[in-house]
Amino acid sequence: MTAPHSNTPSKTPSTAPDQWADIGVNLTDRQFHDDRDTVIERAAAAGVAWQLITGTNIDESRAAIALADEHPSLFATAGLHPHSARFYSSALEKELRELLAHEQTKAAGEMGLDFNRDFSPRPDQERAFEAQLALAAEMKLPVFLHERDAHERFLPILKSFRDDLPGAVVHCFTGSRQALFAYLDLDCHIGITGWICDERRGKSLAELVPNIPDQRLLLETDAPYLLPRDLPEPPPKKRRNEPSLLPWIGQRVAQLRGQQTEEVAAITYANTVNLFR
Repeated sequence: MTAPHSNTPSKTPSTAPDQWADIGVNLTDRQFHDDRDTVIERAAAAGVAWQLITGTNIDESRAAIALADEHPSLFATAGLHPHSARFYSSALEKELRELLAHEQTKAAGEMGLDFNRDFSPRPDQERAFEAQLALAAEMKLPVFLHERDAHERFLPILKSFRDDLPGAVVHCFTGSRQALFAYLDLDCHIGITGWICDERRGKSLAELVPNIPDQRLLLETDAPYLLPRDLPEPPPKKRRNEPSLLPWIGQRVAQLRGQQTEEVAAITYANTVNLFR
């Protein structure tokens, strides 16, 4: 196992021998409005050569695609987050279909169920989830999935569509052992974030990460959210997470799995390209 904090990546490294892929970046978030280009440059300097910009509604999906059009290392998802599921309609689906057909759109989503906050009624969440899964199956796109406190309903819905989908990733996984193995049984990829760098909340996830097969492991920052808790001082500007910190998360994952950091970088990069291209 890699010694603690060996090969520790600088927050703004000038050289980066490893090539990383971040499959969940909210780069259209207002926290990046003032320095988005600089953030993209820092990510490239850190070795983050591939980023998937998350679309959570029509406007954000459109903005994600526009960014991807401008930068060769950026790609996009298009979908409706469960928080906004009450707005799903035939008119919205028509717009979503057009966005999913764009060359830079590599996955349908973010979609799923969130029974933790219930910003949309649960029946509306289920209806929007099923509709987006059907659309992804029709358009032969992998799905970018959100599940929080909803595993018992989420699993059977996903299972009913899984055979018709080319791929699926459970984004920002923080669930139970039972949930992990259920998703792996459906050949889902598992997205791991900086949650794993939190010695309090991430303890159970840290115990589960070694159980993820190499070919199902993906990494993401979910920037600007989920800033790794164990970063050295001083904290990043604005205490904001960003894709340049992905190697820090990757190093922690490598330690927990008994692998070299460069091995995790290579594995997760290859998995990303295989799933989304």
